[in-house]
Amino acid sequence: MCIFYRKEVVMIILVTGGSGSGKSKFAENLAVKLRNKDLLYIATMIPMDEESLIRIKRHQNQRKEKGFQTLERYTDLKNLEINNYPAVLLECMSNLLANEMYCENGISNLFEKVPVKEEILKGITHLAAVCEHVIIVSNEVFSDNGSHYEETSQYINILGEINCTIANMASNVYEIVCGIPVCQKGADIL
Repeated sequence: MCIFYRKEVVMIILVTGGSGSGKSKFAENLAVKLRNKDLLYIATMIPMDEESLIRIKRHQNQRKEKGFQTLERYTDLKNLEINNYPAVLLECMSNLLANEMYCENGISNLFEKVPVKEEILKGITHLAAVCEHVIIVSNEVFSDNGSHYEETSQYINILGEINCTIANMASNVYEIVCGIPVCQKGADIL
């Protein structure tokens, strides 16, 4: 589904895959192909430990020469004040969901309880309303045998629901398997 705004078609693209599959690099290259300037990278990983710092640095180096402006935004996408970016890359949905569920300033810790899924999807709708192309990276964490922990199972279920909803909204869905993009929905852009 494409969202119409400002007499233009807004393209939402979902890129998913396992850890280390190459989905981030693919999504970055896709953003550059769609718009080679005025690219916004919304980073959702909170730098909490050495491992996250290493991963953040690797991603920064990977996109260094691609023309992205980086905005660190860990929660509350629906109130993000940006305007008219031709292409926005949200990296990544699984971090955003974890932040909203478990961080002190996340949705789940607000005084009035609101459904996390709906609030995150309001953020995606907001991005689509103010940007021409919205590329969303998410993780495929669903092939595991499940968790013995209720909190982990809840996280996985909500991420699955969010991914399904975004896939329905999206004009294109790519799954990256061993570095190979498989177009699951829409015409292959690359």
